[in-house]
Amino acid sequence: MDDRLDTRRVRYFMQVLDSGSVRGAAEVLDMDPSAVSRAIGILEQECGLPLLERHGRGVVPTDAGQMLAGYVRRQHSQKQHLMAQLDSIRKIERGHIDIVAGEGYVDWLMRHSLRDFMISHPKITIDLDVASTDEIVQRVVEERAHVGLLFQPPKDERLTSHHSHPQPIQAMVLRSHPLAQLDRPLTLADLHPYPGATLHRNFGVRQHIEAAEISEGVRLASLLTTTSFSALGHFVSAGLGYALGTRISLTPNASNPELVELPMKNPLLSQGRSHIVSRHGRMLSPAASELLRQVVADMRRFAETKPSGWQ
Repeated sequence: MDDRLDTRRVRYFMQVLDSGSVRGAAEVLDMDPSAVSRAIGILEQECGLPLLERHGRGVVPTDAGQMLAGYVRRQHSQKQHLMAQLDSIRKIERGHIDIVAGEGYVDWLMRHSLRDFMISHPKITIDLDVASTDEIVQRVVEERAHVGLLFQPPKDERLTSHHSHPQPIQAMVLRSHPLAQLDRPLTLADLHPYPGATLHRNFGVRQHIEAAEISEGVRLASLLTTTSFSALGHFVSAGLGYALGTRISLTPNASNPELVELPMKNPLLSQGRSHIVSRHGRMLSPAASELLRQVVADMRRFAETKPSGWQ
C-alpha cells in the first residue's frame, strides 16, 4: 500500500479528520474545497475503499478510514522516535563503541579515558577486547573495532595514527633493590646478575629486548616468562626480582610507593612508540569520535608526565 499512497493526499485526508469537514480542512490548508475533495477521491481509489462518510454537516472516517488514520499516526510516531534516537546519537547520548588494545593498555584505559567517558555517557555501551599487535591491526582494518591502542604497530597505509609518543622499555624494581641504588640509566649487564621477569616473544616489548640483548652481547635469564603485565608487577612486588616493560603497562603498580621505574641506557629500548589508531578513511560515529578525542588527550597528558624512576 505504501507504493500507492501519495503523502500529499494522505496529509489532506488527515487534515479533514482533524477539521471534521472538507471545507474546514480546505481553510486550514488554504486550498479550494473542491481540490481537497478531488484529492480524497483519488486516495479512496488508491485504497480501493471509501475512507469518509457524511455525518451531519461534516464527515467521519469509515472503518477503512480509521485503519488508514491509525497507520499514518503510527508511522508518524515511529518517525518521531527514530529522529529522537538519531538526535541522541548526535548528542552522544547513545551508541556503541568497539575498542581493541594491547593487554598493557587495559588498566590505564580503565583508570582514565574509559572510566571518565563511561561516567559522562552512561547509555553508551563499550566492548573492550585484548589482542596481539597483528590482531589489533586486522580488527581495525576490517572495521570490527573503532579504535585500537598498541605498541609499535607495523607500517600500514590502511591505518591512521591519531597520536603516538615514545614508549621506552624500563626496569621495574622494589625501591630497596640494588639496581635502584645505581642512580643512572641501566645497561642489560646491570640486570644480568639478578632474576627477572619478561613477556613472551610474541609481544613487541620482548622483541625490542631481544634486539638490545644482541647489541650488548648479553643474554638475560628470565625467572618468569608471561603474557600478563599484571604478573610482572606481582613478581616485582613479591621481591622476586626486576621486570622489563613499558611505562604504561606498569601503570597498575604505580600506586605502590615501594616500586620504582628505572630508565634503560640502550637506545634500542627507547625506539618503541605507543599508537592510537583507527581505519584510514573511516567515518567514526559521534560517540566513537568523542572517545577517541578523550583517549588522545589523556594519552598526551600521560606522555608529558615524568616517570618516577627519573626522580
